[in-house]
Amino acid sequence: MTSQKGFCPWLPSVNQLKTVRPAVKLRCKLYTTNKFCTTFNIDPQLLPIFASLVKVDHVKLRDVKWLQFLPPGPTMKYSTANLKGLLSWLGDRADRTTEDTLTAATALIPNMSQDAQAEVKNMLRESMLEYELPSSPAPLLSGFSSEGTVPKLPAMLSSVPEWVRASLAMGDLGANILDYDILLHRRKILRIQVERCDLQSSNLTSRPIRQVLYGLLLGQGGGEVEEVDRVGLDPVNVKVKPTVEHQKLMLDSLPQADPAVRLQVCLETLGVEEETLEGVPAHLRLPVAVTCYWWRRAGPDPDLTHLNALLMVMVQGELNRQTGWQGDTEHLSQPLDGVVAHSFNQWQACLKDASQLNLLLCKPLPEPHYAWLYQGRLVHQRQKELQERKPEDIVQDDEFISLYSSLMEAVTQPDPGASMEHLHLNTQDDQEEEELGGAAGLDQGSDGP
Repeated sequence: MTSQKGFCPWLPSVNQLKTVRPAVKLRCKLYTTNKFCTTFNIDPQLLPIFASLVKVDHVKLRDVKWLQFLPPGPTMKYSTANLKGLLSWLGDRADRTTEDTLTAATALIPNMSQDAQAEVKNMLRESMLEYELPSSPAPLLSGFSSEGTVPKLPAMLSSVPEWVRASLAMGDLGANILDYDILLHRRKILRIQVERCDLQSSNLTSRPIRQVLYGLLLGQGGGEVEEVDRVGLDPVNVKVKPTVEHQKLMLDSLPQADPAVRLQVCLETLGVEEETLEGVPAHLRLPVAVTCYWWRRAGPDPDLTHLNALLMVMVQGELNRQTGWQGDTEHLSQPLDGVVAHSFNQWQACLKDASQLNLLLCKPLPEPHYAWLYQGRLVHQRQKELQERKPEDIVQDDEFISLYSSLMEAVTQPDPGASMEHLHLNTQDDQEEEELGGAAGLDQGSDGP
C-alpha cells in the first residue's frame, strides 16, 4: 500500500506530510496511504469511511459538528477545521471495525430516528465501494508485462467486453473513456476549465458529442447520465439522455463493425461530411472536423479572428512538427480577454470529447499529433494580431498559406445539416437552458446543446 497515493486539502498543522505548492497556488498534501494513516492514527480499513463521510452530501450528515473533536491548536478555516476534526475522531476511536465506526458516525447525527440512521448507513456503505483499496496493486499487473496478459478488472467492470479490457490495458483507451462512474453510477464529473464564471460552462457546447459516447457505452435502455458541471461558481447536476440512434453499433462488437459505419457515426456527430475533409491531411481531419463543429455550435458565436487564430496555430504546429519551421513564436504578455478565452475553451472541450469518441469507435479518423495542435498563449497573440491584419500579412510563407487555406476552406463549407436533425439528438434544451443558463442570463447560441 505504500505505492498508493492521493491528495487531500492542506492541513496546516500536519508537518509530516509533503507539501505540494504548484505554481497555481492550490495548496494540498501529497500522501501515501501508509503515511496518511500513521500521521492521523487511522486504521487503513477506515479510509473508505473517511472519504465517504467527506463526500456524501446528505443534509443530516452536515449537522454533525466534527469541530468538537478538534484538538487544541491554532485557528483555521471552518472547512479545514471540520475535516481535521473528523480525522481526529477517527484516530481516537478504540474500535477499529468498519461497521462499528459507521454506527458511531450516524449516532452523532442529532434528532434522527433509527430508521433514518439505517438509511444513511446504507448510503455510506454504497459510497464506500468507490474507495475500497486492494491489498496490493501487484495482482492487477501480474503477468501483464511479461506475458501480455490483460489484467483483471475490478468486479464492477466485469461486464466490459474483452476488446475494451485489452485496449484499456494496452493504453489504447484511457480510463476517462471507460469510466466506471458512467458504467456503474451513470455519473460523469466534467472537467471545469479556468474561465469567466458569468459565462456558461464550456462543456455545454460538446454535450451532444458526449451523448453519443454515452449511448455507445450504455446501449439501448442504459438510462440517463448525471453530469456534474457548473453554473457560475456553483456545481450543478444535470440529467443527460444518451444518444442511441446508431442501432448497428454495439459496444461488444465495435472493432468488427463496418469501418464505414464507424466513420459515419463519428462524422455525423460532428456534423461534417467525408467529402469536406478530402483536401485535409489525414492526421488533421479530426481536429478540423472538431473545428467545424465548434464554429457552428459554440456560443456566444465565435468571431472570425478566433477561427483564424486556431487554424494558424494548428498549421504552425504542423509545419514545425514536419520540418522544424518555427515561424513567429512571440507570445502575448498582456492580460487575456475572458470572452476570447471562453471561445477557445469550448474548442478544447469539443476536441477532448470528440477524441474520446473517436477512440471508442476504434479510430475511424487517424489520431492527430495533439501536442502540435494548440498553444494557448500563441493563439491569443494571433487573435490580437488578426484584429488589424490578415493571416497572409502575419505569416508570409507559401507552404503555410497553402495548408492554412485548405483547412479554412474545409471549416467554412456550408453546414450539411444546419439543424443536425439527422442525428435525432435528444433535446432537453428548455430544461437545460433554465438549469444551466438561466442563472447567468446568457444565450449559449442559436444552436445550443
